[in-house]
Amino acid sequence: MGMVNEKTIFVVLVILLITINYNFLNNKVEDFFTDYQTGVVERVIDGDTLVLETSEHVRLLGINTPEKGEPYYEEAKEFLESRVLNKSITLKYGKEKYDKYQRLLAYVFLENENINVEIVESGLGNYYFYDGRDKYSGALEDAWTKCLEEEINLCEPSQNYCKNCIEIAEDYVINSCSFSCDISDWEIKGEGREKFVFSEVLNENQKAYFELDLSDSGRTLFLRDSEGKLVLWETH
Repeated sequence: MGMVNEKTIFVVLVILLITINYNFLNNKVEDFFTDYQTGVVERVIDGDTLVLETSEHVRLLGINTPEKGEPYYEEAKEFLESRVLNKSITLKYGKEKYDKYQRLLAYVFLENENINVEIVESGLGNYYFYDGRDKYSGALEDAWTKCLEEEINLCEPSQNYCKNCIEIAEDYVINSCSFSCDISDWEIKGEGREKFVFSEVLNENQKAYFELDLSDSGRTLFLRDSEGKLVLWETH
């Protein structure tokens, strides 16, 4: 009877150890099978694109930073330069290794730091899951949440008097307040580059329709006022 109890206790302990260490072991196994390479950064093109000494172009995976002419474009580019220029980095690939422009799609690591996550956390880009979720999606969402809490850069909230009036529906925004809201030059965009700029003044309960091709822009919409400040964001 004593031997049976000892075996039972042993089995229970083994199960507990496996359960406790599951996430750790799972990540280690996933890392082992992850396709990756190392390289030295020769040039930074913008906040989410760089060039290696081998002339290979790398598009940072899971994020999207402002385009040239948009607020925080320069800041995002300078941030990436300050972190990786002329340094040896590790590229970890996702589901697809190349995009349609033959750029490498990768998470960029400097030692053990995920630079993609740092960019979102610093409010210099948003997460961008156009190819679906992967093992780093949760970290990117957490980074965006931290950015919102700190209200920095792209996460700085709008101070417009209509910031609590405008709501997003499937293909339109609506003014839920009892007074008029001028949303001229407000823009709505997906996680990627696709965006739509409004030109209306909305009366109470009036709608303004928008057209966005979100086929490769993820499921989240970001609404910004005419100063580029964040009014709201919603995942559909």
